[in-house]
Amino acid sequence: MNGAHAVLRTLVANGVDTCFTNPGTSEMHFVAALDDVPEMRPVLALFEGVATGAADGYGRMAGKPAATLLHLGPGLGNGLANLHNARRARTPIVNIVGDHATYHQALDAPLASDIVGVANNVSRWVRESKGADTVGADTAEAIMEARRGGVATLILPADASWSEGAEPGPHDFLLHETTADTGDAIERAVVALRSGEPTAFLLGGRALTEECLVAASAIAAATGAKLLCETFPARLVRGAGLPAVERLGYLAEFAIAQLQGIAHLVLVDAKKPVSFFAYPNLPSELTPAGCEVHEVVPAGVPTADVVLELLARSVDASLEDAVRVPASRPDRPSGPLNPETIANAIGALLPEGAIVSDEANTGGLFVSGATAGAPRHDWLTLTGGAIGQGMPVATGAAVACPNRKVLNLQADGSAMYTLQSLWTQAREHLDVTTIIFDNRSYAILNLELARVGARTDGNAADQFDLSRPPLDFVALANGLGVDGTRAETADDLVQALERALREPGPHLIDAIMPARL
Repeated sequence: MNGAHAVLRTLVANGVDTCFTNPGTSEMHFVAALDDVPEMRPVLALFEGVATGAADGYGRMAGKPAATLLHLGPGLGNGLANLHNARRARTPIVNIVGDHATYHQALDAPLASDIVGVANNVSRWVRESKGADTVGADTAEAIMEARRGGVATLILPADASWSEGAEPGPHDFLLHETTADTGDAIERAVVALRSGEPTAFLLGGRALTEECLVAASAIAAATGAKLLCETFPARLVRGAGLPAVERLGYLAEFAIAQLQGIAHLVLVDAKKPVSFFAYPNLPSELTPAGCEVHEVVPAGVPTADVVLELLARSVDASLEDAVRVPASRPDRPSGPLNPETIANAIGALLPEGAIVSDEANTGGLFVSGATAGAPRHDWLTLTGGAIGQGMPVATGAAVACPNRKVLNLQADGSAMYTLQSLWTQAREHLDVTTIIFDNRSYAILNLELARVGARTDGNAADQFDLSRPPLDFVALANGLGVDGTRAETADDLVQALERALREPGPHLIDAIMPARL
C-alpha cells in the first residue's frame, strides 16, 4: 500500500468521507488513489478558497471534519481567508496540503515555500509527514486534533504519497476533550445571578444549541439576566418554538449600549467582547468599567450544556419557563425592492429546516428580525470577518445536509471573492439558493469611512463603487451552470424565491437594491 492509499483509508475509517479538492501535480497519487477508495466523496472546487470555505460549512453542519486537498504553499495561501474563518468558528477540518518530494525541497523549485509557516497562522496542529511509514499515524492524529475543534494541517510530500510500505493509522482511538476547572467561576456566577445586580450571559460556540438556549433562557427568566450571543456565531439554531438570543452588535457603539450598566458578564464558550477594529475616541474593550467577568465555560471547551444545566438548578430555574419565540411571518411584500422588503420576502418564505449562510452584510440588516418567528432553521455567519465565506459555506452545508434547503444571503462585493462556488453547486446538483444583495457598492466600507472620521474628497468614494461597470450576476450564474434570475421589485423577488425553493438544484436571484443604504 502506498502512502496516499493509507491516508485515504485512515480518513474514511475515522468517518472523514468528504474531501473538497483543488489538486496539483504533487497531489496526483492522492487523486489516483480515490479510484480505489470509493467511500471517499471528492468534491472539486475551482478555487482553493471555495474548497476551504466549503469544508467549513460542511463541518459546522455535519459536526465532523471534512478534508481538503490543496496544492503546495500557494494553494494553501489561496485558501487561507476561509481557513481563518474556520479557525474562528472552531470548525473541524483535516487540511491536507501537498508538497514537493522530500529530496526535492532543498532545490528551491519555483513552487517551494514555507508551508509550515503559512499553515501555523490558521491551524491548531501542523505536521509534515516524513515518509510512507508514518503517514497513516500522522493522518489519524490530524483527525483527532481536528475533532477537538479546529483546523489540523497535514503536509503531504509527494514521495510520502507514492512510496510503498504504508499502513493505515488507527481508527479506534478515544477523543479526550479539552476541559477546564471553572468551579470557582461557576460559584461566583451563581452568586452574581442571585444578587439582583444587572447580569448578562454572552453565549458562543457550542452554547447555541437548542438544549443550551433553553437552559440559558430559563436562567434569564428566573433571574432577570440579559441573554446575548456572539456577533458572528458559527451556528445558531433559531426560529419558532426556540428561545431567542440577541446578537451582540457589530458596531462598537451598539455593543456598548447593549452592555451598558451590566455588573456581571457570564461567558459561556465565548471570549470577552472587543471591538472589531480600533476607532478614534472609542474603547477597544467593550465590557463596561467595573463589570466582573465570569468565564464559566472557556471558549472551545465543550461543556456548555452541563454547566448551563448546573446553573439553572443552582438558581432554581425551571426549563419550562424558557421564553420561546411564537410562530410568525411577515406578509409577502409588494412594491419597491429594498433591504426591508427583501427581508420580509425571506421571512415569509423560509422553509422548515432551512440552513442560512449569511454574508449579506449591510443589505441584510432586517433579515434577522423578519425570520425570528419563521420555522426552525440554522444560521451560519461570517465568524472571522474575512469576506468571501457565504457562498462556499453554503456549498459545504448543502453537501453535509442534502435533504435540507440552503439559502445563501450574499452581498455583491464579497460574492466576487468566491463566485466559483456556483460551479461546484451546479456540478454536485446542490440545493442552494443564493440571493445577491446587489447595491453595487462596498456599502460597509462607505459606513466605515465615515466612522473613522476620514475625508471623502477625491477618489475615496470611488474605491467602494461597483457600478462601473455593473456586475451582471445573472450572466455570471448562467455561465457557471446555475439558473439566474434578476429581481427589480419585491413582487419579482417573491416569485423568484418561491420558484427556487420549489425546484431542486442551485439558483441565484440578483436582487437589485438602491445604490446607497
